Amino acid sequence: MHDTRWKQAVEWLAAAATDPQECTRQWDHGQGTALLTAGRYWDVPSVPDRLELLALDLLWSDPLESPGPTLVDVTARRVGFFLPPDPDSEWVGFGVRHVGRGSWIAVPPPYRPSGRLEWLVPPDGTGTLHAAEPPERALRRATGTLAVLAPVSAEPSPDCW
Repeated sequence: MHDTRWKQAVEWLAAAATDPQECTRQWDHGQGTALLTAGRYWDVPSVPDRLELLALDLLWSDPLESPGPTLVDVTARRVGFFLPPDPDSEWVGFGVRHVGRGSWIAVPPPYRPSGRLEWLVPPDGTGTLHAAEPPERALRRATGTLAVLAPVSAEPSPDCW
């Protein structure tokens, strides 16, 4: 990504911080992550990585779909994708967590990983997000596929992650 695009991506993400300037300072000189408010610019459903990676594979197999920002927590083995805020949405499924209004999310800068967090698809600075419906469809298909491949009794408990 061109330097201008990185700068736009930083500004776009930092806009969700309580103090955007402090946010960029944290990314440049601090621990490398910043806490950003969810629910205003985006919501972030997160799911166990096995489910989400399969869903992303299904999602990206459609050449008409352009991926939005997608964040992975390599330690917790969870993947979250950024989509338009929807206070009425209810993401349901095994291990699904929905980060929306009233919640915060730790985010690394778009230009490098930070500890356990890294971007599978970094924000591009234009405000592009995943559309809500394609990820929902992909998650339903991925859940069905995993149910066939690994019966529920074989699923690891959330406490094991």
